[in-house]
Amino acid sequence: MKYVLTDGSLHESLKPFTWTRAVSDLRVGILCIHEKWSKFTGITPEILTTEELQPLYTHPSLGEAVYIQAGILPNSSLVKALEGIQLGEVLVNDQGFIAYRSLRYEANDQLSTLKPVSYSGPIIRIERPWDLFLCNDEALRSDYQLLTSGRESAPLPPGNQYIGTDIFLEPGAQVYASVLNASTGPIYIGANSEVMEGCLVRGPFSLGAHSTLKMGAKIYGATTIGPHCKVGGEVSNSILWGYSNKAHDGFLGNSVLGAWCNLGADTNTSNLKNNYAPVKLWDYATERFAQTGLQFCGLMMGDHAKSAINTMFNTGTVVGVGAIIFGGGFVKNFVPGFSWGGVSGSTTFSWDRFVETTTAVYARRGMQPSPQEWTVLKSVFEATQVYRK
Repeated sequence: MKYVLTDGSLHESLKPFTWTRAVSDLRVGILCIHEKWSKFTGITPEILTTEELQPLYTHPSLGEAVYIQAGILPNSSLVKALEGIQLGEVLVNDQGFIAYRSLRYEANDQLSTLKPVSYSGPIIRIERPWDLFLCNDEALRSDYQLLTSGRESAPLPPGNQYIGTDIFLEPGAQVYASVLNASTGPIYIGANSEVMEGCLVRGPFSLGAHSTLKMGAKIYGATTIGPHCKVGGEVSNSILWGYSNKAHDGFLGNSVLGAWCNLGADTNTSNLKNNYAPVKLWDYATERFAQTGLQFCGLMMGDHAKSAINTMFNTGTVVGVGAIIFGGGFVKNFVPGFSWGGVSGSTTFSWDRFVETTTAVYARRGMQPSPQEWTVLKSVFEATQVYRK
């Protein structure tokens, strides 16, 4: 059986995060979506995304396959249902199509030619940016079981207070003089990561490999910190992808940060309007603000974006890829990609300056962007010019 995870129309509705990655490369819970499918099925799924992003991934091979909407998270019931569908059938529920078995990729308007098979089991769909933090609690619990079932945690270091039993440390993880409360959900501490002195952590929570919780950090569930991150201050129900830093005091709540982001000291996000009204969020697909229906919604920040010290983000703010934000006052609710400035006005963060900065950031980690990454980032720079007015 071959599985192919397909972006389809979700690519537009999940920006700014899908400017630079396929939908199945989004992290929710501990793992990225394609990693979850690999763990559940024992088969590495192939990824079908946009023409601009496909060079980042191996192009799917030809032949019969089960094509799965990339924003759908796997579970045992769903995998069993997928194993049962036949060539020419499409698995559906009351929210729409889930997957189909075909000799080739079928556009959405062609799915009506396939035989529908109803699925009534549990399912999680990631379709909008805010779905990531909304679904993170359930995804963390599922991934914890997926990664730790049948395995033994590394020894829990002495000198800490542990509450609950669902605490798992990978080899090389260190925890010093901290409180880990797993009574509210499991806590997963990745390989060679560090929880410094005085941290207060409530599950569900995941700390990625080689990441650090700075001294005195206060972490509420459901929060995911990806690999190679540094996080301090107060964080609640948020996701940070790899190589992003929020190393100092300040609040981050009901938010998602892409890769290679940095929040300066005392950067704060508002996640609740003073009048308790539902939050609106910029929608790239419609190019207008969309109602989320949520009372709590903070910051959605694309890859390579950065804020200076004391930056204030208003409730429901979207920051595009590569933006550099500084200055006093609340930032506008939509900051276009590759903007340079703040409340008093902004200009374009030129491509040459972005390359210089990004090269330096990667060099600190002993890394450099691949030619494919540079090509994708340049295409995003050009595509987002229309928003920089």
